[in-house]
Amino acid sequence: MNHLMIDLETMGNKPAAPIVAIGAVFFDPKSGELGAEFHVAVNLASAMDQGATPDGDTILWWLKQSEEARAAICTDDTRHITEVLSELNSFISRNSDNPRYLKVWGNGANFDNVILRSAYERAGLICPWQFWNDSDVRTMVLLGKEVGFDPKRDMPFDGVAHNALADARHQVKYVSAIWQRLLLTNTEE
Repeated sequence: MNHLMIDLETMGNKPAAPIVAIGAVFFDPKSGELGAEFHVAVNLASAMDQGATPDGDTILWWLKQSEEARAAICTDDTRHITEVLSELNSFISRNSDNPRYLKVWGNGANFDNVILRSAYERAGLICPWQFWNDSDVRTMVLLGKEVGFDPKRDMPFDGVAHNALADARHQVKYVSAIWQRLLLTNTEE
């Protein structure tokens, strides 16, 4: 599989936001098939020690989320950001057909992938995919609405919202559904 959906939980919304959880799942958008999964909670202090900057509004937002969502990032099992990023690199190497051609999906052209790439830079690590292979979930949602499919309305969420892995799985479901509708629309013309 050469598509990877990434979802981050962060304590901010700018490129220097501290990451508190990374969820990732390989997938095939043509079939919707899910592949290998990755989910790790990150130690907030370790991200901030490397220069990540939290945002007060995001912290207040987290305080208003469900107990299950907060528990996923406030676990005793958090790990140092550098260790988690190295582990993500290994996960990608083990499960990608070819990391050079890996399409990495994030929710927003300026969110998940940008924040993750900034974390790699602060940790002194090389991001394992090429920046030109960044793909945007929000653009797919816009295209889906153009062909009559609104994932927020038409696809119920399964799992705990704001859990990085559950969010990544859900995003795979609706990106794949839109992808398939776009292919079907294109073959009917």
